[in-house]
Amino acid sequence: MTNNFRGMALVLRLVRQIGRARQRIARPRAIAGATLASLLSLSAPGAPAWADQPATLAPLAVHTARIKDVTTVEGVRDNLLIGYGLVVGLAGTGDKQQTIFSVQTLGNMLQRMGVNIQNQISTIQVRNIAAVFVTATLPPFARPGVQLDVTVSSIGDAKSLYGGTLILTPLAAADGQVYAVAQGGLIIGGYSVGGAGNSKTVNHPNVGRIPLGALVERDASISLTKVSAISLLLRDQDFDAARDVAAVVNAELGSGVARAIDARRIQIADASGAYMDVPALMARIGSLPVHTKPAAKVVVNERTGTVVLGGNVTISACAILHGNLSIQVSTELQVSQPPPLSKGSTEIVPQTQVRAQEAPLQVVQLKEGATVEELVRGLQTIGASSRDVVAILQSVKAAGALNGDLEVL
Repeated sequence: MTNNFRGMALVLRLVRQIGRARQRIARPRAIAGATLASLLSLSAPGAPAWADQPATLAPLAVHTARIKDVTTVEGVRDNLLIGYGLVVGLAGTGDKQQTIFSVQTLGNMLQRMGVNIQNQISTIQVRNIAAVFVTATLPPFARPGVQLDVTVSSIGDAKSLYGGTLILTPLAAADGQVYAVAQGGLIIGGYSVGGAGNSKTVNHPNVGRIPLGALVERDASISLTKVSAISLLLRDQDFDAARDVAAVVNAELGSGVARAIDARRIQIADASGAYMDVPALMARIGSLPVHTKPAAKVVVNERTGTVVLGGNVTISACAILHGNLSIQVSTELQVSQPPPLSKGSTEIVPQTQVRAQEAPLQVVQLKEGATVEELVRGLQTIGASSRDVVAILQSVKAAGALNGDLEVL
């Protein structure tokens, strides 16, 4: 028994010695392999506690959507319409005399009605009309008689379109053909009253809408009869989504009916080449669920300082050093008075002061696979503003540490 206890004590002593030796060996290795980020985090007294925690790469979120929500049918699309017209009946808030084209338009319209004022156009002052552009969207399968909403926008120096009526205006597409005509009273979401010295403006009174103010006059719909194949177009290109949509359609209609052509197009065709009942087909497959994975993208609007980061965006291991340098130049005008009974003159002397202020360096350390939440928390910890976040994200993308697309608006 005594020999057994002595042997166990000897083994425990050897284990402790081996452990101490490993610790002495591991310490210099850890220092030798330390990164710049870890060294900077040691020198930053305000480094957040979560910076030293290892980051785990979260699995990509999978969403379920209907096929009709993520795809469109090739060829079934909207068409844009535009026209030039005249708004009348304004209460003195229309185009002024220097906007010549509105008066010329009025003269041409009156001439077609038998009234000739071409010789007096330069002297006519009409304040209750305004030249406008009229825009509308022609939906697919629109037949003659379908009503459309139109938007009316002033192109002159009219003060407001409030209370105006749009005169019959043809709306043409890019091919130059007229597909609809618009006319009616405008709905303005604002107003402008008062004069130049004392005025009040609410919202934007130079743009209005006419609900159902246009009538379709030309058939622009496509025919879906005698169609042997159709193509679905993904709203956002993605090879995985194209493959999944084709697999879901094949599971519903049979193997080999659908195949992914590229990252955006899925072709559906019958192997026998028979004509398809496209409305019945789309009604059948449109509500089928399909799994989608949102793209890893960061959208930045520099004009407003808005940053939208997708949940799938990850960041490689990096250290972010951020500090602000502000330079302020202020000029104060002071009056220099000459002494009494002297021949000097009063002068204005500018006094210029330059101040430079540099904020202390702040450090954010991110581990491999850090998420957007960790980045935002780190930037909030160092007090970064939205403008700072925009600059930091661009720098992170340039350094190759942002695992996603950066889109700047």
